[in-house]
Amino acid sequence: MLALVKKPHIEISLHGERVDELVDWIKKKFEITVLAEEPEDEFVSIESTGYWKEMEKNRVGNLLAGARLKAGLTQSQLADKLGIRQNMISDYERGRRTYSDDMAKRISRVLKVREGHIRYGSQQEGEEGGNREKGAVRTS
Repeated sequence: MLALVKKPHIEISLHGERVDELVDWIKKKFEITVLAEEPEDEFVSIESTGYWKEMEKNRVGNLLAGARLKAGLTQSQLADKLGIRQNMISDYERGRRTYSDDMAKRISRVLKVREGHIRYGSQQEGEEGGNREKGAVRTS
């Protein structure tokens, strides 16, 4: 079951026996909306969802944008530090342009992330912790 507590805003995914009793108890304390009542066999791997497929189309650009935002930089600020135009950063992040090996090194130095993360999304083979875990999401 997937439920939403409106105030405070909390999304809850509940599974197992006596879920209805738990939801009834929560309803006594909070305003709650049940979004879906689905059996567990309707879980699918996240990799098979449209969301995942769309994100994978521009994996490198999304990683660059995430690393830039984590560093607290705007596109213009990152471009200034790299000595390039802001529209090039925008093109990289949107997947309209790919960066060279040299630019990947420069970006990784400025953003203080591993080059493998900027280029591939994880550590390169042979680096510690390079395996990505696969997740599951509930379909709606």
